[in-house]
Amino acid sequence: MKKIKLISAISLMGLISTAILFSFNKRNSGKQVFDKPNIIFLLTDDQRWDAMGIMGNPIIQTPNMNKLASAGILFQNAFVTTSICCTSRASILTGQYESKNHIHDFNTDLKPPAIANTYPALLKNAGYKLGFIGKFGIGTNPPSALFDFWVNSEEGGKGQPDYITIDKNGNKIHDTDTLGHAIQNFLDRFGNKQPFCLSVSFKAPHEQDGNPPTYIIQPKYKNFYKDVKIPEPVTSNPKYWDQFPDFFRTESNFGRSRWKGLFGTPALYQENVKNYYRLITGVDDVIGDMMKKLDSLGIAKNTIIILMGDNGMFLGEHGMEGKWYGYEESIRVPLFIYNPNFPDKIKQYKASQIALNIDIAPTILAMAGLKAPNTMQGVDLISMLENKIPERKDFFYQYYFLGSPWLPREEGLVSKDFKYMNYIEHQYEELFDTKHDPHETRNLANDPKYKMKLEELRKRYKELKVVYAVDPKEWMRSKKKF
Repeated sequence: MKKIKLISAISLMGLISTAILFSFNKRNSGKQVFDKPNIIFLLTDDQRWDAMGIMGNPIIQTPNMNKLASAGILFQNAFVTTSICCTSRASILTGQYESKNHIHDFNTDLKPPAIANTYPALLKNAGYKLGFIGKFGIGTNPPSALFDFWVNSEEGGKGQPDYITIDKNGNKIHDTDTLGHAIQNFLDRFGNKQPFCLSVSFKAPHEQDGNPPTYIIQPKYKNFYKDVKIPEPVTSNPKYWDQFPDFFRTESNFGRSRWKGLFGTPALYQENVKNYYRLITGVDDVIGDMMKKLDSLGIAKNTIIILMGDNGMFLGEHGMEGKWYGYEESIRVPLFIYNPNFPDKIKQYKASQIALNIDIAPTILAMAGLKAPNTMQGVDLISMLENKIPERKDFFYQYYFLGSPWLPREEGLVSKDFKYMNYIEHQYEELFDTKHDPHETRNLANDPKYKMKLEELRKRYKELKVVYAVDPKEWMRSKKKF
């Protein structure tokens, strides 16, 4: 890997926003010129922060993600404020915490006033053509009429898309290929009209739900990683599951029950981590094809590309599979912003600032020269990198869906060096020194040496809880019987 050029915050001042807002009046193709950029937002499902080569994974093959990230801004500390797809997707669209967007379950739709203040609706008001492809993931009545191009792989918003569907010719087709074809169709139709914003939401690398769940890959990737041995996580040792409290360490815990079918034996672990990687490599190839199409249309120099994961994924860490809980594998995600007009000084910039899913909407709006509405709680990441707004020191984490015993509810505080989590139904606290214990192996909440740090983080957590927590009466309606 090429050595990353580190640049000071001062040298970033003005360079990034100037590139975004003022460099789009020149295009090499000689075709129609727009004064605003095209924007493509790519969302992967359950891709954790380290499931991308440029983030230090020496096994997974993601050359197209790596190329875009290395030519843009790569956020090393990107997180979600709630690690479950329906809520995280609502946060991405609205720029709001769960406590404000009110998406606590899979059946609730965003209300019309909320939709009107999402980044797609605001871009449409500014003259953008809109496309949405893939899994919308919020409610049962998605706002298809908002978009000029709509391909919803959820079959009317009635649940998770299937990986394998039947095309119009009666042939089986993988969801990633379906989305790849739709991207090509959208670009053919809208690539050279007024500026566009295309949002693509992959199912990959999410598992296919079932008992047990499975990873259904594209056949052409079946031999990828075949001769590689995936190292087992530090916290896959049974002692890390055994150290959880009784309320958590049950067979009803979704994280544990799903672990058995996917990672419960060494052979299952090897096969299913490889399948997870294979699905991501499939997405990477779609991105490569998309870049070729942008080049062929002569619009690559006018198109910004952002990629993020909707939440992370336990791949056997702490004896679990899934997400939900406040550990790094669950809440930390990949994020990069690629702008072909970034000055050379900005390329290969690794940003250490904390970035959140609620920042996507205000960042996209700023790229189009639009001001984010006051309803948005996130920030424009470019302004943060330029020191126009303060760097985020910490953030509030919240998770409320279902509750114990299936998915114990949790709130907490995450900073760069420490993490405080509170399982609010049981008042069980966790404290991790993530700087020195990145795998979160030791809970320091009862360690006398960390008493002052615990009190400090408790105080800060309570301050943020007043602003961001959901009223218990509100999240109780998301509790269902299983």
